[in-house]
Amino acid sequence: MNESSFDKDNPILRAALMRGLVSRRSAMMGAAGVSAAAFLAACGSAGKNPTSGAAGTGAAKKTAAAATDMSDSEKIINWSNWTEYIDVNDKTKSRPTLEAFTKQTGIKVNYSEDYLDNDEFYAKVRPLLDGGKDTGRDVWCSTDWMVARLIRQGYVQKLDLANIPNAKNLDASLQEVEFDPGRLYSLPWQSGFAGIGYNLKATGGKKIETITQLLTDPSLKGKVTLLTEMRDTVGLVMMEQGKDISKFTDADFQAAIDVIQQAKDAGQIKGFTGNEYTDGLAKGDIAACVAWTGDVVQLQFADPNIQYTLPQKGFTLWSDNFVIPALAKHKKNAEKLIDYYYDPAVMAQVEAYVNYIAPVAGTKEELVKIDESLASNPLIVPPADVLARAQVFRGLSPAEETKYSKMYASITAG
Repeated sequence: MNESSFDKDNPILRAALMRGLVSRRSAMMGAAGVSAAAFLAACGSAGKNPTSGAAGTGAAKKTAAAATDMSDSEKIINWSNWTEYIDVNDKTKSRPTLEAFTKQTGIKVNYSEDYLDNDEFYAKVRPLLDGGKDTGRDVWCSTDWMVARLIRQGYVQKLDLANIPNAKNLDASLQEVEFDPGRLYSLPWQSGFAGIGYNLKATGGKKIETITQLLTDPSLKGKVTLLTEMRDTVGLVMMEQGKDISKFTDADFQAAIDVIQQAKDAGQIKGFTGNEYTDGLAKGDIAACVAWTGDVVQLQFADPNIQYTLPQKGFTLWSDNFVIPALAKHKKNAEKLIDYYYDPAVMAQVEAYVNYIAPVAGTKEELVKIDESLASNPLIVPPADVLARAQVFRGLSPAEETKYSKMYASITAG
């Protein structure tokens, strides 16, 4: 395994993989606390152009509509989230932290794993939000760039921090982000990375360590897939070209698109995928691909020929964030839920199961109390040299989002 890979014989990692924990579009994950501050500072995600406009550069924001809050009379919360993204009791299949929250507050959480893709979820809720109707959800977790869109369009409400006193535990490096200056509308749930996955049997034993190699090596022709997620794929290519994806230009984006188009025209690319690349990678039909590396780690447990690389020139960092939609009927209850998970001891219980990067300062110290090996495991606390190479894709204006999405769609279609 290369320098960016994890030890599959590590008992904590083995247990995690046997539970199938890292099947969300995950990557090598780490706890917050001391390590998160260094991690996010290295990524340059703190305070980047905080006045350039939430939800896209200079974009005007609409005010989200509020409903009469039924929290005091209806002790429920409807929470939509990604799959395999919360702690689960392996024997009872219950969710311990949610059960503890209900016992503590008397509020029942209807937890739905129906957030499978940002655009797909947006397509479900937008007609309701656009029509001024309740989505039936009180909170969900959207990726940074989707949060930007939701804020801009007036689809999510400002948080009442009086109901979230534990928001003070938000790691300092995440308190100012371009898409939501001051964290008025969102608070992070978890974060992760994207990199390169490959099958040594399909590559003839060759390691795939750069995006250039992925897109041009003739031995991989017709056996490479890229992600349909524009920010991860184009972001990786731009970093390979020496660009900082937190402040790239139109010309930088076009140069990356040109490289991807050339690879497609040359027959190098088999296709563009979401998480479904895992099946082809395991079978060897896909030799190498842009991948969310947690998926690759899970495959690696069953087959040591499956490996991954986080490119030396950089890889993408994403975060998923709590947001409360317009017209949510139980806003205060949802804010109490967010506050609950911003207790480091509670977040540590989640991290001990899902192995993601926690946004809550003090989580690492609480993980030590659970099991010292958790806090020192490389799956949970990535090494500093890896963290220093992560970058965050900058916020886009509405015009840029439309333009860039159209440019990328012209390649991925067909």
